[in-house]
Amino acid sequence: MTGQQEIFAFRLKPGQDLKLSLLDFAAQKKLKAAYIITCVGSLQTAHLRMAGAKIKKKWEEKLEIVSLTGTLFEGECHLHISLSTELGNVFGGHMLDGCLINSTAEIVVDEAKHLFFSREKDADTGYTELVVTNRQ
Repeated sequence: MTGQQEIFAFRLKPGQDLKLSLLDFAAQKKLKAAYIITCVGSLQTAHLRMAGAKIKKKWEEKLEIVSLTGTLFEGECHLHISLSTELGNVFGGHMLDGCLINSTAEIVVDEAKHLFFSREKDADTGYTELVVTNRQ
């Protein structure tokens, strides 16, 4: 811990749900302003929503996790994932529940101890968006 940050590293095992595991981790650690530093591993099932799409897509095949990025805090997250197929084709989108680990997911998470994340409906976008405030 560097005073303003705290770094966590952990591994998920086969069959675990990537998003739900991250939310559970954030709740257990009482994270207030965390973000993904890195994640490598593989999925056996991917469940994503692509930008602007109303329909969610599901893949049931072995996929490499190329990247995972986003914010998380107790009960909330906004995560995007990039995956590659066995042919090296890369795709990604908004990660949903149901992304199941194939062999492993090695994850490093950082928390900005001086910040507090929340989400509020934004009148301009119509979406629930990130709000960042300083912790007292």
